Amino acid sequence: MNVELRDPNTIMKLSRLGSFHQSKLSFLRSFLNEFKDWDYKRDIFNLDKNGFGIAVYSFKKQERVYSLICFANQINDNERSDRVIATKWDAAFTLYDGIPNNQDIERLKNEVPKQEVGRLSYKELTLSRANKSVRVFDHVVESLSNGVQPNLSLLEKVGYLYRTTAVYGSGKFGLADRFRIKNRDEINGPFRLEMMLVYLVRQFTFDQVNHVAKSKNPKKAVNLDLKICKSLGIGNSTGLGMAPFIVNHPTLLNNWIFCRETALKKIREIKKVKSNDSDLFKSCIRNSIKNITSWNTESKYQLDKIKNLLRDIKKFVDFIENEFDFHVDYPFNEIYLWIEKETCEECIEYIVSIMMEPYGEITNPLIKKMSSEEEKYFNIPTDRTVNELIEIIEKKYPYILSINFNKKENYKKFWFISKNKEEPRLADRFEEQGSDLEQPLAVARDIKKLRERLSTYKKDLTIDQFLIKNSDLRHVVRRAFIIEKFPYSEIQDNTIGENVVPIDMLRLKLSFFGALKFDPRSDKWLRICMFQGAPLPNELKNYDEQWVYQSHFKI
Repeated sequence: MNVELRDPNTIMKLSRLGSFHQSKLSFLRSFLNEFKDWDYKRDIFNLDKNGFGIAVYSFKKQERVYSLICFANQINDNERSDRVIATKWDAAFTLYDGIPNNQDIERLKNEVPKQEVGRLSYKELTLSRANKSVRVFDHVVESLSNGVQPNLSLLEKVGYLYRTTAVYGSGKFGLADRFRIKNRDEINGPFRLEMMLVYLVRQFTFDQVNHVAKSKNPKKAVNLDLKICKSLGIGNSTGLGMAPFIVNHPTLLNNWIFCRETALKKIREIKKVKSNDSDLFKSCIRNSIKNITSWNTESKYQLDKIKNLLRDIKKFVDFIENEFDFHVDYPFNEIYLWIEKETCEECIEYIVSIMMEPYGEITNPLIKKMSSEEEKYFNIPTDRTVNELIEIIEKKYPYILSINFNKKENYKKFWFISKNKEEPRLADRFEEQGSDLEQPLAVARDIKKLRERLSTYKKDLTIDQFLIKNSDLRHVVRRAFIIEKFPYSEIQDNTIGENVVPIDMLRLKLSFFGALKFDPRSDKWLRICMFQGAPLPNELKNYDEQWVYQSHFKI
């Protein structure tokens, strides 16, 4: 049986993309799998009694070494902020290419805590900073110093000791450009070094809290239980700065989605499913229900999503346990057809992710295809004709062409870059100033404008002749020729409409990172947790790959 890939005009709607969840294709999980046989070591741990100082951690395999250098700083409570415009943080980190010497550490001690104001070198690969969840961190220190484990209900509610506010790479602030390292086999996947930094930062938070507790009460203090450590991740606050990424990297976005869709297609085409595989699938579904109920948020938008997901997951569990027979031909195809008909978008994409769990032989080869040499596809084929471009647009953007951009509600928003931090922001065109500085992120409107302008030219006119008089549409001409080859490269929705939900764009990217527990704080920013439940560094050589679906905080 040949199953068709899902229609981009359905999958690339923002409400569907904003319902994606982590899977075996997610970058933090593929990072763990790639580095499971590397040697982990804590090389330096020079913290004072209050936990301030320097620590270095490393992964090594043969001659290759990556080192995380941590700088823990003392700041006042009123200086602590999750905003990217903050200038001080509880800790700052850089991932170093190799083994740093004393001169490197002294240089970086001066530059890394400054973050964007500092300057790094090609030897530094990624840069980040993080703040404590002070309430949780202080509670854990107090408990451990008194010889007892912390309150699990508090830890379960928050899920981490620290949260990052940014992880930078690829040449920013003097960091190594991607071209220097892109051909290394172990990082032949998107954001792999960023995932390594976050993972090692997680271990630092455990070591630091144990150290402070021990310093406070050397005779009585105990270490944080390793099972509790595993149940804690690293938090992250993410805002609109992430949203334009998926618009500005169309071929990369396509490769992420295409690999996910290809995995689903191959799984639906399996004629006979082994009992071990169906048992694993059902086990992950059942185990995941406990985790869904532990997601904490005050967002009505997210609470409604969780409520609908729980309702439909329970309905699905009842279906596969009491009605469905995995011995039929193409069982996962039957399951997929059922969930499309019977469940919400959030549940559909949740189950699609879990379908991949038994099938590493399908997902692992796809992981290598999730990067993109984007510059290869930036040249516009200027010898093509106006008629060819019209045909591409009408075939690839049918929904977008139906939007009426003469109605105010369809162009109410605009994207701009803030003056203070040069970060993307979203504003109301009719209530706020600055629309003259609008960024080219309104792809739907510009595609519609391009289609209308093309209709005024002769169909056999070549694109180079068209662009001579229409250079303002060059960016969207390029996109149309990209989508001709890359069907999942474009959001098939209106990113400046009155009803746009920006966190759908954030959730899409975060799902591929491997984020858990989405907690929107508005329609423009949210908190997440990464690596919650993940194996600790000394457990990587032999761990359960389905850790993400296990119940946390069971001691």
